[in-house]
Amino acid sequence: MDDELITERRPVAFPQVFGYLRHVSGGLARHAALVSCLTEYCRQHELRLCGVFTDREATTAARSPAFVGLLDALELPDTYGVVVPALSHLGPRRVATDRQRQMTAPGTRLIVVRSTRPATDPAPSLIASPGLLRQGGT
Repeated sequence: MDDELITERRPVAFPQVFGYLRHVSGGLARHAALVSCLTEYCRQHELRLCGVFTDREATTAARSPAFVGLLDALELPDTYGVVVPALSHLGPRRVATDRQRQMTAPGTRLIVVRSTRPATDPAPSLIASPGLLRQGGT
């Protein structure tokens, strides 16, 4: 199922996704740019961005208020997944691993706009792994 195309050959119109940002430094302009990045990505890939949850404090806890809100939203019917600008928005490695597990547990997808994979990597733009879809550099 993970190697299926997102909207092609699927009887859905604009799968619903929620954005998640970890924005602990920078001003409102930086936050607006990150939200704009998610919005444009979703527009280009026929996804409906239903909301963006933002953590504004550096935390080492996996269950911050914004993240708990995201998890609640993922339980809504017809939710396809979560979109993040980069995996670093999930937090430090230990926290990110736990958050990724929690987000994908209900069968939702994690879509990463900017991959850390080098541009010369011949891998396909969608990587089929449980619950994680990475997109090439945008």
